[in-house]
Amino acid sequence: MTATLPRILPSPDGKPVPPPGTADVFRAFARDLAAGRRPWTAEAAAFITDQFDQLAADWDATRATGRDDPVRDAIDRGGPLPAGPCLELGSGTGLFTPLLTAAFPTVISLDLSEQMLRQAAGRSPRRVRADASELPLPDASVAAVAAIDMLLFPTETARVLAPEGVLLWINQLGEDGPLYLPADDVAAALPGSWQATEAAAGWGSWAILRRV
Repeated sequence: MTATLPRILPSPDGKPVPPPGTADVFRAFARDLAAGRRPWTAEAAAFITDQFDQLAADWDATRATGRDDPVRDAIDRGGPLPAGPCLELGSGTGLFTPLLTAAFPTVISLDLSEQMLRQAAGRSPRRVRADASELPLPDASVAAVAAIDMLLFPTETARVLAPEGVLLWINQLGEDGPLYLPADDVAAALPGSWQATEAAAGWGSWAILRRV
């Protein structure tokens, strides 16, 4: 079951919509991966790593503005949020880590790209290079998983979340984003029963999911 909150943060002009052909291919990949119709392979991981290593140096200059509304709105209106550590998946250069740090006592930033994590040194004091399909954390060890424009690995996400933990699922560009998955699809992919609260905010959208 998904509860939709009314929008309170408007969508500003100048939304950077990606080319439709490329975005469609990535969205199809993200849907199939989450639903278990497509495997995550070493080749896919290597491709993603290489792409983001190349983008790291210029990432902040091209992606640093206008995209934090969904994260801020999720934290402000998606609560109550549990106390405890937050695992930030696909953390990149740490653009959103300070927002998460304000909401959680500890944030662990995880990314496949070493170059992205190097750029995050001033924002993310706890950085781990790892694959989100095999998280290097014990079962039920985090209060929250924050996935911001991230592929969904449902089994691992559910495994590391504490019983009362939450998944923050953020799409910075909403339905136009290359990795967009609606909240209902995320809930259906996660093992067990989940309920979601979602809203549109700025250019994007967010959902917070909890076990039922």
